Amino acid sequence: MKERDIVPAPIKKDLILREKLALQRTLLANQSTFLAFLRTSMYFLIAGLSIQQLVDSPRALIFEIVLFAVSGVVLIVGVINYFRNSKRIEQSKIHIGDYKFEFEGPGTRPSTH
Repeated sequence: MKERDIVPAPIKKDLILREKLALQRTLLANQSTFLAFLRTSMYFLIAGLSIQQLVDSPRALIFEIVLFAVSGVVLIVGVINYFRNSKRIEQSKIHIGDYKFEFEGPGTRPSTH
């Protein structure tokens, strides 16, 4: 079989659209996860604020500090997780539609300079 006998496959634009929609879903899932971290952090913060009102004990201050610390840690982990995943999502966007250049033949890939 000679090289000129090979017929390139048609570009599937619906596949590119599906990949873009999948990235949008992933982005929304990342935002939803961040909001869940934020909500959990706020629950711990509210628990820390109200513990002295509910419990009349000298240990209440210790629990309050622990709950504030947990709230801060959860918030920091959520922010780090959000930005790390956002960066990964942005990096994966460059691969969408990249496969089509295999079918269009040599010299059709745009220069990255």
